[in-house]
Amino acid sequence: MTEYLQTLIGYEAGWFVGTLALILLIALPLMLAVAMIIYADRKIWAAMALRKGPNVVGPFGLLQSFADGLKVFLQETIIPSGANKGLFLLAPIITFSVALLTWAVIPFGENMVLANINIGLLYILAVSSLGVYGVVIAGWASNSKYPFFSAMRAAAQMISYEVSIGFIIISVVLFAGSFNLQDIIIGQKSHLLGINAYGINPLLFPMAVMFLISSLAETARTPFDLTEAESELVAGYQTEYSSMAFALFWLGEYANVLLMCTLNAILFWGGWLPPIDWEPLYMVPGIIWLFAKIFFFFFIFSWVKATVPRYRYDQLMRLGWKIFLPVSLFWVFLVSGFLMLTRYSA
Repeated sequence: MTEYLQTLIGYEAGWFVGTLALILLIALPLMLAVAMIIYADRKIWAAMALRKGPNVVGPFGLLQSFADGLKVFLQETIIPSGANKGLFLLAPIITFSVALLTWAVIPFGENMVLANINIGLLYILAVSSLGVYGVVIAGWASNSKYPFFSAMRAAAQMISYEVSIGFIIISVVLFAGSFNLQDIIIGQKSHLLGINAYGINPLLFPMAVMFLISSLAETARTPFDLTEAESELVAGYQTEYSSMAFALFWLGEYANVLLMCTLNAILFWGGWLPPIDWEPLYMVPGIIWLFAKIFFFFFIFSWVKATVPRYRYDQLMRLGWKIFLPVSLFWVFLVSGFLMLTRYSA
């Protein structure tokens, strides 16, 4: 499309219009997906608690998320008198923007990616780590005790689990031989026993499990939602926020949840490849397989939230620093040694 527009209206204008169109083609459906997974989240929780969940606004309650969005849009934005107004309003913008930027390198199918860069994984790690600034600024700028405590918790939690996530990703990169997400997916084709997944490999399956658990901690989902533990922090770093500022935090949080579900699917379970390397399955578009895997992991996220009790903060930190970090670091040596003996021994 970009090439066609460049021939039609000129190189620079065509590149700008084409790139903008592709960005909107990702961002707008992503916002719709966030609204629908909030609905799905609530329905899954309700089903596990033997309740109905949203069922009034729209058919089967499908429009409930949009009604909630309209409600917060019409609310007044209240800024605490002692808050730093500029930073207070900047924090949700940072959180929301960072959550969208990471999707630029996500491949939705073969050659269906906005920016197919060779360091896609490094880009995701670099950009997603900026999200901690939005949280810390929100807690500090609110000039309130509980949001500040929550921001400190969130910063420590996100940094702790980003370290182990980085070592887990190194194990995948060693197997794939590339940081490019397209190459990682293609490298999983018929990886073992005709299955398109690194997760089926006994050497990488423990890393897949650890990455899934770390994803829950990185996005502050139950049982690791200590940043907004209602019993002691009211609602966490978002306590003083209302109206669209609160909505931006909410949208950013669920966009990050979707991103981690997508990375679970891409890094370990074949991305847009069908589960089995069988020719008829390739007739289904790759984007359908990817969406099915994303929803499966999102179901696991909701399932855990509905059934697993919250950790204490010291348990959360112990799991990250005393278990996940040494195990993931040891696994890097294990995987690299295995590859040196088998793939590169000649």
